[in-house]
Amino acid sequence: MHAKIGFIGGGRITAIFLSAWKGGGIDLKEVIVSDPDAEVLASLKARFPEIHIVSENRLSAAQDVVFLSLHPPVAKTVLPQIAQVLTPKALVVSLAPVLTFEKLSELLGGFSRLARMIPNAPSLVHRGFNPFAFGSGLAKEDRALLDRLFCPLGEHPQVAEAKLEAYAILAAMGPTYFWFQWQTLRELAREFGLEKQEADRALNSMLHGAVGLMFESGMDYAAMLDTVPVKPLAESQEGIERVFREKLSALHARLKG
Repeated sequence: MHAKIGFIGGGRITAIFLSAWKGGGIDLKEVIVSDPDAEVLASLKARFPEIHIVSENRLSAAQDVVFLSLHPPVAKTVLPQIAQVLTPKALVVSLAPVLTFEKLSELLGGFSRLARMIPNAPSLVHRGFNPFAFGSGLAKEDRALLDRLFCPLGEHPQVAEAKLEAYAILAAMGPTYFWFQWQTLRELAREFGLEKQEADRALNSMLHGAVGLMFESGMDYAAMLDTVPVKPLAESQEGIERVFREKLSALHARLKG
């Protein structure tokens, strides 16, 4: 890896990174994770015995690349505490929405070697969509190092910082809008008489095919809908769309606010 890595926070996102790195052949022996919750650290150590775990954030903050795996309210408390520990050449990567480069730098006492990423769960199987933005304080070689660390997670396009919150709602939270629906279909298929393997094969293939039809066929939306004559949920569609628009628009406003 050629860099010592520190994670401040040992929750879900840290576990996703470590799993993707391990599966992608990245050595975890140079990784140190800090978290005040001993149970969180013990669970992480059980899954990834190569890593080092500590309760003190200052130790993680002293590494070459420091990932901030913290919710924004927690970060506002923790970042001023680690500002004096960061080395001048450290790279700090925030993995949360809301806190802009300007705010991160302010909380870190003017530190400017920053990047931001919005990771998502499919990174566990190296198929994530993880948009990121580089701060102006990073040189070409810094960006190359981060690119190597991001690669095992899946796609990681560079985007404008102002778009990261939109990507958080679209990509990071996106699976949760559909997983419960797919699981319901799996369960119904079993009730209708299909074996689990049969149901999963059909659902998996259908979902991949439907995505391909929508994004690769070149058809407009109305024409695509017309390819299926029977639409059992059509009368509920307006209500479902309204929930999407109301809930997600309100959430985006809060993240940007």
